[in-house]
Amino acid sequence: MTEPCQIYLLTPPSIDDVPAFCETLKTTLAAAPVACVQIRLKDIARSALIQAGTAITDICHAAGVEVILNDHPDLVAEIGADGAHIGQDDMDYYSSREVLGGDAIVGVTCHNSKELAFAAAKAGADYVAFGAFFETPTKQPKAKAELEILTWWHEAVEIPSVAIGGITVDNAKAVIAAGADFIAVCSGVWSHPDGPAAAVSRLSQLCAEHTRPPH
Repeated sequence: MTEPCQIYLLTPPSIDDVPAFCETLKTTLAAAPVACVQIRLKDIARSALIQAGTAITDICHAAGVEVILNDHPDLVAEIGADGAHIGQDDMDYYSSREVLGGDAIVGVTCHNSKELAFAAAKAGADYVAFGAFFETPTKQPKAKAELEILTWWHEAVEIPSVAIGGITVDNAKAVIAAGADFIAVCSGVWSHPDGPAAAVSRLSQLCAEHTRPPH
């Protein structure tokens, strides 16, 4: 029996009111199962990132949700997060693992590259992220990925894949069916017309309804 796809929720790239966002996050995490939250705050001072990251982590851990910090392996312990996500231009995997230790989660951006994904898996990454699969308002993607890479990875490798890039309630079904282990969602949740709680509820329903190919 194949495990259902799970939700990997990203924070918005900027948060003006952290306490208000934390209240929204609390409601969102209560609406449906979320596997983890990635703190992805851009252009923010280190002290502000620590303050916001700690508050977000506390909310997530109270809900039984793991927390991944984007780009900053050196701040994971201070914030209390469970691991880090690193891009191809960030600190390399081995240096990140050295900073984080063996128990932390380390995920690696692999764009649309099988070679990068294999290298990350061989190094010991806990998951690989492919994308972008769709147009995304939150960032300018460096690569366009095709759905077949998710199917290929799911059939070939045990290490989980995260699909990222413009995933919404309207297009998630195709990504889930292709074999993604996790769907990374950002504006598709926070900007949903019915609110983020409704969005994660629908995404969770889609994860439960649509069978992925067996490993």
